[in-house]
Amino acid sequence: MSRPLSDQERRKQISIRGIVGAENVAELKRGFNRHLHFTLVKDRNVATPRDYFFALAHTVRDHLVGRWIRTQQHYYERDPKRIYYLSLEFYMGRTLQNTMINLGLQNACDEAVYQGDSPAGGSSLASAACFLDSMATLGLAAYGYGIRYEYGIFNQKIRDGWQVEEADDWLRHGNPWEKARPEYMLPVHFYGRVEHSGTGAKWVDTQVVLALPYDTPVPGYMNNTVNTMRLWSARAPNDFNLRDFNVGDYIQAVLDRNLAENISRVLYPNDNFFEGKELRLKQEYFVVAATLQDILRRFKASKFGGTDSVRTVFDSFPDQVAIQLNDTHPAMAIPELMRIFVDIEKLPWNKAWDITKRTFAYTNHTVLPEALERWPVDLVEKLLPRHLQIIYEINQRHLDHIASLFPADVDRLRRMSLIEEGGTKRINMAHLCIVGSHAVNGVAKIHSEIVRTQVFQDFAELEPEKFQNKTNGITPRRWLLLCNPGLAELIAEKIGEDYVRDLSQLAKLHDFVDDDLFIREVAKVKQENKVKFALYLEKEYKVKINPSSMFDVHVKRIHEYKRQLMNCLHIITMYNRIKRDPTKLFVPRTVIIGGKAAPGYHMAKMIIKLINAVAQVVNNDPVVGSKLKVIFLENYRVSLAEKVIPATDLSEQISTAGTEASGTGNMKFMLNGALTIGTMDGANVEMAEEAGEENLFIFGMRVEDVAELDREGYDAQQYYDRLPELKQAVDQIKSGFFSSNEPDLFKDVVNMLFHHDRFKVFADYEAYVKCQEKVSELYLNSKAWTKMVIRNIAAAGKFSSDRTIKEYARDIWHVEPSDLKIPPPNEPREVAEDGTPNGTEARA
Repeated sequence: MSRPLSDQERRKQISIRGIVGAENVAELKRGFNRHLHFTLVKDRNVATPRDYFFALAHTVRDHLVGRWIRTQQHYYERDPKRIYYLSLEFYMGRTLQNTMINLGLQNACDEAVYQGDSPAGGSSLASAACFLDSMATLGLAAYGYGIRYEYGIFNQKIRDGWQVEEADDWLRHGNPWEKARPEYMLPVHFYGRVEHSGTGAKWVDTQVVLALPYDTPVPGYMNNTVNTMRLWSARAPNDFNLRDFNVGDYIQAVLDRNLAENISRVLYPNDNFFEGKELRLKQEYFVVAATLQDILRRFKASKFGGTDSVRTVFDSFPDQVAIQLNDTHPAMAIPELMRIFVDIEKLPWNKAWDITKRTFAYTNHTVLPEALERWPVDLVEKLLPRHLQIIYEINQRHLDHIASLFPADVDRLRRMSLIEEGGTKRINMAHLCIVGSHAVNGVAKIHSEIVRTQVFQDFAELEPEKFQNKTNGITPRRWLLLCNPGLAELIAEKIGEDYVRDLSQLAKLHDFVDDDLFIREVAKVKQENKVKFALYLEKEYKVKINPSSMFDVHVKRIHEYKRQLMNCLHIITMYNRIKRDPTKLFVPRTVIIGGKAAPGYHMAKMIIKLINAVAQVVNNDPVVGSKLKVIFLENYRVSLAEKVIPATDLSEQISTAGTEASGTGNMKFMLNGALTIGTMDGANVEMAEEAGEENLFIFGMRVEDVAELDREGYDAQQYYDRLPELKQAVDQIKSGFFSSNEPDLFKDVVNMLFHHDRFKVFADYEAYVKCQEKVSELYLNSKAWTKMVIRNIAAAGKFSSDRTIKEYARDIWHVEPSDLKIPPPNEPREVAEDGTPNGTEARA
């Protein structure tokens, strides 16, 4: 529960968290009490934290709705170009606090709820990703589209050191932020066959699944703009399967409705490994088909207030619509839009293809070959027969063009084809995205360079102007104001509040690098965050944490390329050094590792077990004591990230150079005052450019070194033979030192490290350990450490998602961000040009 503001704080009224104002407090208090009354219908004294949460969420939602309707009215009147962001998943987090901050209600809510004597709590309900936050903040007419999964990414439990998955039934208590929109329900077709006639192709005898939209508001920061994230839920039509059954099978027909509704049942874990499951392809087409119908309806519709369709000509479609494909998962949008244009709207192929290409843009997120989607032709032919024909036609015309440019180059045709021959015929979805889009981007400079010069080199040679870079960013609203208010307010006191909208203003902090008072204040905020997090860890994990120890944090999905194993080898090395000479000065560390392994990824699960086994030995060794502790954070997720990131001293970003597309965790840690130990990979490269390489702990092979080692042949044995501390650590894992009841438990891990390690852990081990020694040395000098922290925060301005979205807007979508502030609902609004009175409900 937040305490009430002191008089001094009330006078200060730092606007980054909103002005308190008596009217705001009174109005919020009335709304809160009203919702609490309706929620409870029982004695207020027995209210649970969830009751209070829902009452507060509904109160804040009331403030959103008027702004939401006004925003949609504004878009229908102005008819700007719409941006559609298609993604199979949006990372979730707490919506309530984020919404209060963006509406400027945080302090008023704190005060109202305190006066109401209610312990309001946070929650892990739906939140749009950083990009949606930035698009709303920049006043873009943007929409996020995805699937409303009944079960999100699994909840991770750690039992006896092993990961165990449990279903994440995140909707069981309801979601106060979403609104079902059954009036916009749409049919999506599967299976069937194609009939060709003089009038064109017709997809017939299909099985229909209905797509029911749920809308979630996405508020911009203090600008009254509220955009929409629309997620589709699968519903069986009432006659589903009934036509195929006699009356006696009615019960079975009703039960079979589940088959249709399974489409939106569960999120597939993102494990950088493509499996080719039919249900996943159904999900991908489901979101695409529903979304494109919605986009065309909105494009055809008249300005706000009218009822007739006014657009029947599609020449202006790319001027009114931009669709961003987030990875290849929504790639079926390309043949689907062609199907709509050619089969339904009867456009000539060439015209339809020109409009389609000018509408779509594609963001690539991975260079790992096993992660690229390659759907079997047989599966697509069964599920989406017309789309396969369209893909074949796209490919034929594409290859004819290549052949005209490179007449005798058969190998080039094979490399660039959308269809991979040999064995099972497959459709390369990345190739489809590149051919069907006018822009292709990577998400960090180094990644975009690898995409251009290696992964899609042939395509980049053909159309160099198509390939761009858009370095990822994070929203400072969630990843500073919300999760680290102490630091956010300290920065605001020094440089003003405008940095929240323009993060490049953090550069002004360079003026305070030598300011002793500021150095002490930054260190104090960090220490307070560490004490708070240490208490949380002690409560949850029953391990006594030294808050003055260095918090060394490695949190991200568990994957071999992210090299949690190298961190583990360093932990064992530190343990052995303490045991060898317990009297020697050792900088105390609390190593915190967290992340989920995909359920079917055996090696990642073994890595989790190994980390927990090492932690068990280290944490219970009296010789080690408080010098070294190891915690594996269970069920790492956005709401846990908001706790650990502000408390971190050292951020581990140690993937093999050339494997991490960008990373955004690295940026979150930098903004929150952690120093980075990392390889020259992903966005680390640009972080080092911005802050100066001397202000990060950079180590290890560069991309060219990795390529050289690949040419020579990587021999893990030679590092093992040459480095005694590495040999000792590996031997301990191999001999069962960390698994005395089952000495062979980690034989698969050891075998992989010696014989199948594509990510070359041993090759970077020595440089990593030496770099960690430099980290410890600097940590002993608190002032020098904090000065480096300030230099990092001052250099973090580039990594705002606002900057990223401005670049997408300018270079790819060809729209200008707007700083127009839509009037709030309590202020009169000019009547629209078409005479629509204020207050009419906006269409979606």
